[in-house]
Amino acid sequence: MNNQFTDQELAFRDEVRNFLKVSLPKTTSERVLNGLRLTKEQRVQWQKVLYDKGWIAPNWPVEFGGTGWSATQKYLFEHECAAAGAPEVIAFGLKMVGPVIYTYGTEQQKKRFLPDILKSDVWWCQGFSEAAAGSDLASLQTTATLDGDNYIVSGTKTWTTYAQHADWIFCLARSPDRSLKNQQAINFLLIKMDTLGIKVSPIMMLDGQREINEVHFDNVVVPAENLIGEPNKGWSYAKMLLTHERTNIAKVAISKTRLKNLRKMASEPPKGGVALIDDHAFALKLAELEIELRSLEYTEMRTLAAVSSGGAPGPESSILKIKGTEVAQFIDELYVEAAGYYCLPFVNDQFHSDTNAEFPREHHIGQGSETDRAPWYFNNRKASIYGGSNEVQKVIICKSVLGL
Repeated sequence: MNNQFTDQELAFRDEVRNFLKVSLPKTTSERVLNGLRLTKEQRVQWQKVLYDKGWIAPNWPVEFGGTGWSATQKYLFEHECAAAGAPEVIAFGLKMVGPVIYTYGTEQQKKRFLPDILKSDVWWCQGFSEAAAGSDLASLQTTATLDGDNYIVSGTKTWTTYAQHADWIFCLARSPDRSLKNQQAINFLLIKMDTLGIKVSPIMMLDGQREINEVHFDNVVVPAENLIGEPNKGWSYAKMLLTHERTNIAKVAISKTRLKNLRKMASEPPKGGVALIDDHAFALKLAELEIELRSLEYTEMRTLAAVSSGGAPGPESSILKIKGTEVAQFIDELYVEAAGYYCLPFVNDQFHSDTNAEFPREHHIGQGSETDRAPWYFNNRKASIYGGSNEVQKVIICKSVLGL
């Protein structure tokens, strides 16, 4: 595979760099590069900037608002955005339900939903997982019963990211027809979050942040026109969506930027000490990480090339998902190791332990945000579970690639 860029591709890279330099808010990029959370408003603001530029949906077909970029241009764009500290676009609308709608939706659904997704005027969340249906998603128990021109939806979804912000949810719900097998009785519905009977309950994380939720449906009335595709075919549409989600989870560009910052952090000796990069054991871990990340990058480039030729992510998405999450979690581990004592979480600008109360947060947070490393480490352990656990991805690879 040729990984040398042409003059035209280098000119495109420079165009992206100049755009980011001028258009990306500095306060936003600083928070991203320091591993700090963004508000909904900050994320939407950046997505609207991308929309105005015409760069909000690189992976969409041109007829629906895509850029028409080559695989190389998409690669360059992602890596320049990550290096500059540009926020990731929220995947639920642009990278997950959007492709499902323009692939399987009716013309009316495309006209109704796609423009608002592109303009970031509507925030979406994903209603897939349940308490007893995570990796075994086909076992979901939320029901959708057809009653005239409406579906009546009842059940509970969990781990629903950013549901507290969402205007709409794309939801998998089971037909009451018990004669059908699990996968053959699932509907893919679009549901407005302010519909009567929907209740959102927060799930607080270890770092005290609210990122995930439970969403309860109590006889929620959903117009039948909000069904995507055919009745009981939702599993097929969900599988297509999940291949896109797993490909996105790889996050190669972001991992490269984080690794670069980690190396910089490890190269700066503490006062009166020796730089961590000079520790042989730590240097070996960095080298191993760089090899893994480079291999992952080439796999991602091959997948992008296949998709740009008119294909869709296949079993490669499972490989990307497994290795992408393993690499990201390896980076988290080394950040915690590099931060050492200072990775401990704070409460009210002090350590949890009273014995450490003399060390205020601002003395140590620095450019590396060392004090946020432990919460991020714990939060990111979930990456090997969501989007289909890594164990499930290995089963997919065994069946689809190895024929076992």
